[in-house]
Parts: sequence; C-alpha cells; structure tokens
Amino acid sequence: MKAGVNAVIKTEKLPIKLWLDEGQMEEGALEQARNLANLPFAFSHIAIMPDTHQGYGMPIGAVLATQGAIIPNAVGVDIGCGMCALRTSLTDIATDDLKEVIKIIRDTVPVGFNHHTERQDEAWMPERKGELPIVAQEYESALYQIGTLGSGNHFIEIQKGSDGYIWIMVHSGSRNLGFTVANHYDDVAQRLNRDAGEDVSRGLAFLPESSEYFDLYWREMNYCLEFALANRKLMMERVEAAFMEVLPEVEFADFINKPHNFASEEEHFGETVIVHRKGATRARKGEWGMIPGSQGTRSFLVKGKGEPMSFESCSHGAGRIMSRSQARKTLDLKEEVKALKDRGILHAIRNRKDLDEAPGSYKDIDEVMRNQTGLVEVQIELRPLAVVKG
Repeated sequence: MKAGVNAVIKTEKLPIKLWLDEGQMEEGALEQARNLANLPFAFSHIAIMPDTHQGYGMPIGAVLATQGAIIPNAVGVDIGCGMCALRTSLTDIATDDLKEVIKIIRDTVPVGFNHHTERQDEAWMPERKGELPIVAQEYESALYQIGTLGSGNHFIEIQKGSDGYIWIMVHSGSRNLGFTVANHYDDVAQRLNRDAGEDVSRGLAFLPESSEYFDLYWREMNYCLEFALANRKLMMERVEAAFMEVLPEVEFADFINKPHNFASEEEHFGETVIVHRKGATRARKGEWGMIPGSQGTRSFLVKGKGEPMSFESCSHGAGRIMSRSQARKTLDLKEEVKALKDRGILHAIRNRKDLDEAPGSYKDIDEVMRNQTGLVEVQIELRPLAVVKG
C-alpha cells in the first residue's frame, strides 16, 4: 500500500486508513473508527495508528481532523498526557546505585492517587491567560498535584540507550485538572448537541466553532497541555536530583517532550483543520518523538517522516492487547514477574492487581514499529533497566 498504509476501509462517508491490518483491530475500536468517518465535520479521512485499541468515543491511537468543531472526547480525559526523555552522561549504572535512585524517586514523586502534602512552588504553574473557569476552580488543588505521576500506564523509567547512554523517560499527564476540564466540556457538548437534536449516544459530543464554549475549551485545553508539561518537568527535576544524590558527577542533556492527547490547528491538504490526536504522537519531518513499549520491552526515540496520510502522526506506544480487567484475570503473575527478572529489570509488578500493566497486556512493540516504518525513523533504542509505576 502507498505510504505504508496496511488497509483502507471505504464503506463509510470518509475512508479509514489503517497502519495495521484490519483483522488486528478489535471490533469495538473498528466501530468507533466508523463513527468518526461518518461525522459531518470530519475532514479527508480517519488515520488509525498501529497501536490502536478501543477508547471512549474515539479509539486510542486514532487521528481525526475536523472543520468547524472540536470533540472533547477525541482529545481524551487526560489532556496533554505525554512523555519526556532526558539523556544522562552515564554510560552504565551499578544495580545498587540504581536501586538507591529508584528509592529516592519513590520518596519524592507521589504515584497513584497520591498528591504532595504541601503546596508546590507556584512558579511551576503555567501563566493563566484569558477566561479559564475550570482551571480557576481547580487551580489550588493543582498546586498539590503538579509533579505527581498518577496511575494506569504512567511511568518513570530508567533505560540504557543504543547510543551508549543511560536515559530517563517520564510518562504522565494533567492529572485531575485535565480530567475535570475534559468532563466539564463533554457535559457541555452533550447538552448543546441534545438541544440541537444531534446524536450524542456514541461519546462524540462536539463543540461547534460558533459556540462560546469552543473558545473556552480551547483555552482550557491548552492550559492543561502546558500544565502536563510542567508536571513532567517537575518530576524530571526530582529524578535528576535523585541521580545527583547517588552519582554527583552526572550531567543531563537532550530533553525531549511529546504530548499525545491534544488538538491543534494545522494545515493539511491545503486546508486549515483541527487535528485531534488521542493516543497519537505528532511526527512532522525531522521532529523528535518517543514510542515506549512496556516495562519489559524496548522503547524508541524516533524522528518523524512527515507522512501526509497520517496527518504527520505516529503511534504513542505499543497499545493494549487486552483490557485491564482481562489482564488481571488471565495473565500469570509468576510468569510475568519471571520474564522481567530474567531480563534484569527492576520492575513494578508486586501482585495480581499490577498485571494490568504487565508486558503481556500490551501489543508486540516490534510489530507496531514495523507497521509504521513509513511514519518514523528510529534514532535510538532504549532498553528498560528500572521502572516506577503508579
């Protein structure tokens, strides 16, 4: 297929272009992609990345371009969720030193549902510009959330790069701030759509560009994007401090940041459109990005190829192969732990409830990467050494 597209579905109003085989998509995700393709304001085609799986309203790993409307659920509830990476000057690290670094990280970066017990320095918070009603409502709470990891698939990982250096990667988002903004504007969109006689049963309620709420959501979404970056930066600073406490000679360079839950105004195929990336990474030509595997498999630092058909996008990770509840029910705890131990990885699987983030719950990252050779070029491969999870 041209441009590395594996398949094209032509049964809907707009074509759906897949960077995986149609048979590799779960039926729920496929149905959601069809719903996107039939939206009256969708533009050109729907792009489905190789890590796709069913989400709420829109598949995770999908890219939707629109004109005249924005869909809060096509951005997602964790607005600005993404990753950052930082190279250390270390070419090796002893296991005992690594364990001590991880211990300090756990002491200084709250994980799961935990927040800081003290208000963080307000200098970390993005500047508030214009009317931001939900941000203003949640601002004080956010001062306790900034610099916290969260739960689910969020992680802090220490990795060994194929370039010979030790790397740090952080994956997190906008915490409860983004969640509250997303849910508020989805509720508003549902109300507006019902009043206008629109179908809101598919989780794709939208804010028309003519509505005052469009501009309000746009501002608050972008604030959450900035907050998510600040959140990752503060965590990264705490990780740097942990390294420096154990290994004072260490230095850091080459910071990379990439969100994968956001909407942006862009030019594609000669038109100005709003590109929604939900669990998808922007991959303009020469643009750096990160594609993590799982806590037991390789991650990749890549450069985009600027492929027009993917709206200059690529996957944001390996993507789930089973739901969290299914992983907890079906995966073997001893086998998953043994696999990580055999690879020498300091991991975060302690009991059955942690199996939702076990490597066995994710797609084969190598297959995902093979499916997007037309979208990105691998620059550095990263092998996990130690993982902190929520």
